[in-house]
Amino acid sequence: MKKTTASKTSDPNSSVQLCRDFSVSGFSAIPVKFSAACEACHLLYCKPHQVRGTDDSRPAGRTLFVLNVPPYCTQDCLNRLFSRCGKVEAVHFCERPGGQIHTDDTSTFFPTTQEIRTFKVAYVVFEKPSGLKKAAGLKLSEPFVLSTRDQPVVTGMRKWCQKYTQDRPDVAELQSELDSFMSEYDKRKKEELEREKARGEEPDEEGWVTVTRHGRTPGAPRTEAMEKKALKREKKKRSRRELMNFYTFQIREGKREHIAQLRKKFEEDKDKIAAMKANRRFRPY
Repeated sequence: MKKTTASKTSDPNSSVQLCRDFSVSGFSAIPVKFSAACEACHLLYCKPHQVRGTDDSRPAGRTLFVLNVPPYCTQDCLNRLFSRCGKVEAVHFCERPGGQIHTDDTSTFFPTTQEIRTFKVAYVVFEKPSGLKKAAGLKLSEPFVLSTRDQPVVTGMRKWCQKYTQDRPDVAELQSELDSFMSEYDKRKKEELEREKARGEEPDEEGWVTVTRHGRTPGAPRTEAMEKKALKREKKKRSRRELMNFYTFQIREGKREHIAQLRKKFEEDKDKIAAMKANRRFRPY
């Protein structure tokens, strides 16, 4: 086993020879460079992806695991690099090994995932296992160029200008996407309503009928007011079941509370009479 710690080298020929002899823990190295004018090379480390569990997006036997992917490397770059080994089905990027896959957004103006702007890992999925076998032993005669004249990689000011333009979309296109989304949402809600109505009217295999909000016997909504009413009814039922004045201490406490209430009422009446006397409105007869 030969080991190296270099990920970049200024001599393309030496980097190619270094990658031919490189092998650490099953990883092989592939030299790449940003453009044909670049003198420095960057090394990608790859090996077949092997995990204990099953993942449909990263199937075992057809997925190549790639490390040390630079920020400017795109999915199209890896697709062009490994398409010589076999037809590539998909290329997925993650921030770290085993992390969440960043999928393509279906919406143009409302992306659900953010672009990874740092070094990342990639999972290249081939259509056939033979493509993975060829990619694991891929040896290049010269570094692979990521950005070409026909397929350039946008970086620097051009990238920021492109991002600035994308953040300010056309109003007509934005409105069209919003209308399309709302129509799909209304259609989905209508189908859910119809399913709930059908489920609330037809009994199941055992003869039970599911109570829904849209059936013949709609269930009560789970609101705060309804929950308070339910708790009040439960408390009232519980108080009816309690045995009042059954024990001696209950009778004694009941008499004590009654006397305390009478005394309180007597003092209130005394204060009321005193106030009426002060206002000369006392009429005892």
